[in-house]
Amino acid sequence: MYEPEIFFHTRLEWLEREGGTTLDYESYPRSHRVSCPKKPPIGMSAAPQYQGDPDRLNPEELFTASIASCQMLTYLALASFAGIRVLSYTDEAEGVLAKKERKMQMVRIVLRPRIVVAEGTNKEKALALVQKAHAQCFIANSITTEAIIQPSVVVG
Repeated sequence: MYEPEIFFHTRLEWLEREGGTTLDYESYPRSHRVSCPKKPPIGMSAAPQYQGDPDRLNPEELFTASIASCQMLTYLALASFAGIRVLSYTDEAEGVLAKKERKMQMVRIVLRPRIVVAEGTNKEKALALVQKAHAQCFIANSITTEAIIQPSVVVG
């Protein structure tokens, strides 16, 4: 069945602030705001290594979080269809920024989902859904970054 295109809108706002301009790399503010219709805005900045505010989210963190979140949401949907009761799902995800082919890029994402399923669940069946979820994750299907998944499934 054909799926129509679905559009997602964001607004990004940045203003020059007192104390620095883009005429000086060291002094201009990196803080900005991202918002989506009918949702609260998110205060963002560059990563601290690039003069950003360490108390604000940065694009690299959100990139990593979006892959981990999509993986989890896809897994939960597949578990639901498979009749697997998931009690909890946590992930200590890590994104790696490095130079590759002479460009800085997110070169690797490591997902470490820890999935707790209900007593009596077939552990192998629950574990097999991790790779199936990765193959169906919208965000993972949209990137060229290497994604490594190191799952653990706990019954009970």
